[in-house]
Amino acid sequence: MMNFDKHGILEMSKLEFGADRPKAANPIKINDVSLRDGHQSLFATRGRTEDMLPVAEMIDNAGYNAVETWGGATFDTMHRFLGEDPWERLRTLKKVMPKTPLSMLLRGQNVVGYRNYADDVVKAFVQRSIDNGMDIFRCFDALNDYRNFETAAQVIKDNDKHFQGVVCYTLNQPRLGGDVYNMDYYLNKVKELVAFGVDSICIKDMAGLIAPYDIYNMVREIKKITDIPLNLHTHFTSGMGDLAIFKAIEAGIDIVDTCIGPYAYRTSHAAVEPMIMSLLGTNRDSGMDINKINAISDEMEKYIPKYKHLDNNPKYATTDINVLLHQTPGGMLSNLVNQLKAMDALDKLEDVFKMLPKVRKDLGNIPLVTPTSQIVGVQTVNNVLFDSYEGEYANITQEVKDLCYGLYGKTTEPINAEVQKKALKEYPRGEEPITARPGSILEPEMNNVKDKFKDLAKDIDDEVLCALYPITGKRFLKWKYGQEEVPDDVKAKTMAEVEKEQELIAKALSGELTAGKKGNSQMTEMEVIVDGEKFNVAIPNGKAMARPKRKKKESKEQSSENALLAPIPGMIIEFKKQNGDTVKAGEHVVVLEAMKMMNNFEAHRDGVISGIKYDSGDSVAKGDLLFIIE
Repeated sequence: MMNFDKHGILEMSKLEFGADRPKAANPIKINDVSLRDGHQSLFATRGRTEDMLPVAEMIDNAGYNAVETWGGATFDTMHRFLGEDPWERLRTLKKVMPKTPLSMLLRGQNVVGYRNYADDVVKAFVQRSIDNGMDIFRCFDALNDYRNFETAAQVIKDNDKHFQGVVCYTLNQPRLGGDVYNMDYYLNKVKELVAFGVDSICIKDMAGLIAPYDIYNMVREIKKITDIPLNLHTHFTSGMGDLAIFKAIEAGIDIVDTCIGPYAYRTSHAAVEPMIMSLLGTNRDSGMDINKINAISDEMEKYIPKYKHLDNNPKYATTDINVLLHQTPGGMLSNLVNQLKAMDALDKLEDVFKMLPKVRKDLGNIPLVTPTSQIVGVQTVNNVLFDSYEGEYANITQEVKDLCYGLYGKTTEPINAEVQKKALKEYPRGEEPITARPGSILEPEMNNVKDKFKDLAKDIDDEVLCALYPITGKRFLKWKYGQEEVPDDVKAKTMAEVEKEQELIAKALSGELTAGKKGNSQMTEMEVIVDGEKFNVAIPNGKAMARPKRKKKESKEQSSENALLAPIPGMIIEFKKQNGDTVKAGEHVVVLEAMKMMNNFEAHRDGVISGIKYDSGDSVAKGDLLFIIE
């Protein structure tokens, strides 16, 4: 046998292909994240439990170190858009996957929401997660402020579960370095986690920014500090994902995250299949059976057609190096694009890109990960659309105010003093920012939640859901307990329905349609027969492919200077005033959620409120009438 060079700690060994091949000297451990981050990255987190069950047992028998099944955006999306109980998914998957530890992504004091919750909410959520079957908690804080771990970590430790501490990876330039996010920054964060007492450490690269040689050097340096197991989580967005994983493996990383083929690449993760094959004949061979993975992949492919319409990448390219150039994570970018589209302002996207680094700098040069990516992104859009001069901050979101007060924790660098002063003007908790752990000053919430939802919530799991998401949680429980009909757009599609749609599209494209009357100048009605069923459909005329703009309702109230129209689309959270109430200019009247961020809109004059027609939970479009002041 020839002698080959070592690649870091990786050494060549006898090449064998069988599933029963000898165990490698230092096998890499692999986590699967298909059932959480895979579909969150590719299909807007719309993966349904029913499509996970056919592969769950197969994944359980595949030899993974752990399987990520929960947390992140799943809790929100399931109850809001899928009509599924998030707790039931956890219980169901645990029942069919008893061998492999289940893991979840926990946002520290943010739990699985977008703000810091009181300690009693955090404790209740973590305990119920454990009781329902969770084993490993990957816990991160968007500011890398580890004080926000303390409450969750105590519950996890008390239950003898695995606590994985996270360092969120971000940059201010295309590669590791600079004055802030450099090697020293990350090594110091690792030292903080070691002192904290974590069971393992994850380098979480949520945007796919980390370069192969940067992670190689980082792993080598971390291994000089600690022998606590080290996990790399990186996305493929920039195209460097699998390159970075390989260099990390050569450097001595213990665990890596991957997806199974159909859920891999683009803004998701590197695929596990080439990883398994590439490491054969080395001392880091995973020991996994490629045939088992192929069988899972084939089964997954059967259900992918249900989700193809959710593909968030309009480009043909599978990589986007721009993520390194504009420092905008993929999910954040899609949010920005969607928000601008809804406001008929997509032409402002370049202005948003130019403004974003400035807003990020003003807000303390914070990492861009949920929820800080939304906080910075939405505020940037507001500045571009509503400011009369750069730096005005005419419409500051509630979350930016909370960030300036210290409710999210300590920012990487100090917040711009002028922005902070403006944000905290008449702030209810006070105009002086705090330096204490945010959770220590937040009033308990669970007793109020139990009282408020006592006629709807049936158990502690329902109560925790409503504590995290009071508006959409209440709506979901009404669906769950039959008090309201589940909307059609929330119900699951069957494969039969998907196949009919695909056949219909194929027939339309091939011209196998009978033309009917013209519905309007832009649409032509067609009749098509699929499997004996007759469908009347409307398709765009060849000369009128543009989507018609939503027409605003014409009314005297809307043209009146007394009226306040919605400047942005979103969901009504609450009206702080009601019809007939007296109001003074500057008082908050309505809270509108846009892209998960809260926007307070004020009275623009003194007078009496009228014209309120929306309820909490209703959606409004830009230009819809919110209220009138007479």
